[in-house]
Amino acid sequence: MGAEMKKVVIYTDGACSGNPGPGGWAAILEYEGNVKEISGGEKKTTNQRMEIRAAYEALHALKHPCEVTLYSDSAYVINCFRQKWYVNWQRNGWRNSKGDPVQNQDLWELLLQETQRHRVQFTKVKGHAGIARNERCDQLARKAIPQ
Repeated sequence: MGAEMKKVVIYTDGACSGNPGPGGWAAILEYEGNVKEISGGEKKTTNQRMEIRAAYEALHALKHPCEVTLYSDSAYVINCFRQKWYVNWQRNGWRNSKGDPVQNQDLWELLLQETQRHRVQFTKVKGHAGIARNERCDQLARKAIPQ
């Protein structure tokens, strides 16, 4: 039996000033009492791109395969994995149920690579509901928006 995977808790959030417009993403990673905050921004993006980017960057920052509980207030990100939208997207050549190209395919592909490296449980949290780590992520994402 191999070594047990490290258990990591991650909170992610994305923010945009205008949609599209300048945006920021942020993640808080927790492991055995250690907390790491990461964030970044882009000059022209969308809120959904920043939500996906936050999840990708957080998982990508982990040096080893981990067992992750990832909290996000983005129904778009959570439902993609809970309802396995990506399975049909890939089967249909990255087209959605209407036959249109899936938006943000580049980021979805990166995020899917990371979810294959880790064991991830995507968990929905209510945004702006007083959940400390989620509120902090929101602050960090807003601060990361390029001026």
